[in-house]
Amino acid sequence: MLKIAPSIASGPLAYLADTIRTLENAGADIIHFDIEDGIFVPEMTIGTKIIKELRPLTDLPFDVHLMTREPEWLIPILAEMGADMISIHFEACPYPRRTLGLIHRSGMQAGLAFNPKTSLPTLQHYLPFLSFILILTTEPEISGCTYLPTVLEKVRNGKKQNGIEEVLWEVDGGITAENILDAVAVGADIVVSGRGVFSGGAIESNISEMKKVINKQWET
Repeated sequence: MLKIAPSIASGPLAYLADTIRTLENAGADIIHFDIEDGIFVPEMTIGTKIIKELRPLTDLPFDVHLMTREPEWLIPILAEMGADMISIHFEACPYPRRTLGLIHRSGMQAGLAFNPKTSLPTLQHYLPFLSFILILTTEPEISGCTYLPTVLEKVRNGKKQNGIEEVLWEVDGGITAENILDAVAVGADIVVSGRGVFSGGAIESNISEMKKVINKQWET
């Protein structure tokens, strides 16, 4: 069943503690954090300390997407703060396998993220450290960028690679109840959603609608 990972940076930042509780009660499966450096991507929304502050409030997995250059130094810090999953960008790391190994040895699931324009390499090279792939379905420039559904074909095609059957596939960018079936159709395992979850401040009803669409698809 497709899991929903609300992107906390799209929520009301002044009330994050309340937001975490609302997301948990609404049925969110994972909490997604974007950590940016203002260089690899132009925005800087939240920092690492917020993960430490929010960690005691929920048992939901914390999924940290490092949109940074040279992310290695952050990994042990995030492990101490309670992150469960960390993805690094293929475009930002000269030695991705080494960095994935560091995440894995730190006790977290290691993911490799890809911008829309980046083609997938041979993923077997990154085993046994690779736990999930994160496919961006918007350009990581500013929030609210255009959803790019054709990028989802990377999931469909990537799943055909031999030897990575246990690797999970996560998609991130512009996913709402109206298009979430695109992710289902290509075999995604996790959907990151910002605007789809927080639109109109209606967190509970937005997540409920997304899950209703997913469940209806599975029933047919």
